[in-house]
Amino acid sequence: MKIALQEVSKGRNGQALPLTSLEFHTGSVRFALAETEQRPTVLGLIASGRMRPDSGRVSIDGSTDTKALRRRVALVDAPDVSDPHPDIALAGVVGEELMFAGVGATPLHARRWLAQLGYAELASVPIGSIDPAARVRILCELAILREGVDGIVLVSPDRHGGSPDGWWRIAGEFADRGYAMLVIVGGSAAVALERMHEFDAVNASGPVEPLALEPLRQAQGPTEDWVAEPAEAPEPTEDWVAEPVEAPEPTEDWVAEPAEAPEPTALRQAQGPTETAEPENWVAEPVEAPGPTDTGGAEPVEAPRTDEKGEAR
Repeated sequence: MKIALQEVSKGRNGQALPLTSLEFHTGSVRFALAETEQRPTVLGLIASGRMRPDSGRVSIDGSTDTKALRRRVALVDAPDVSDPHPDIALAGVVGEELMFAGVGATPLHARRWLAQLGYAELASVPIGSIDPAARVRILCELAILREGVDGIVLVSPDRHGGSPDGWWRIAGEFADRGYAMLVIVGGSAAVALERMHEFDAVNASGPVEPLALEPLRQAQGPTEDWVAEPAEAPEPTEDWVAEPVEAPEPTEDWVAEPAEAPEPTALRQAQGPTETAEPENWVAEPVEAPGPTDTGGAEPVEAPRTDEKGEAR
């Protein structure tokens, strides 16, 4: 089986989906880049035969049989179209899909089916909390339960987070089992997948030729040149380092002034000397009282008595 989209578009001037051409076929997996909130779902609806494009042509094995396209290609996890409500328990989602597949759809059947797939412990967990890779595997396994399904269009698995290699590996496993796989992703996932492998991808968010992934790479991740500028610290110059690192050397005058005690002033001499600031001679003067005369001693001497004639007696 081969599905081909030839210059399809949707909306005035391609606002909902610009001109897009792509092919996917049995036994292979391919991804298409579609940005904005609306375009991934629009591309998924057109590729699975559930929406008619405003221009271009969609064919399955060379025929424009829209009914056969809808029957043979399942649309999986398209936002607002086929994605389950995030608060519904996984067992409830499985039960509903089993009913659409025409098999037993009771809660017991749903739990048994999950156990066979290896996810029994997730039966009561809301599907919005399921690991992205497990979510993709469960929803794709449920899709192929429907009779006549030969291909899957998986829409925006990258919106749930996680590493792209998880759900991409699962998509490859379904291709190995003989299904035609188309995975519609956003810019970040497209860049990651392109880095892991070399793919012939389709850009459904702009001109189809050439694939415009280079601008997206610059927007999603820095280039080597861009990283080099903030990663390498600027080399300081000698003058720049010397000023903040080395303290300024004090000059002799600057050190001497606060280090040596100032000489006492006349006012300080008048107030009285201190023990540490004045010389010994200066301290001795106020301590010892001055003698009465140059020849006087410490004790007074009686004056000699004289008679009337002034002679000593």
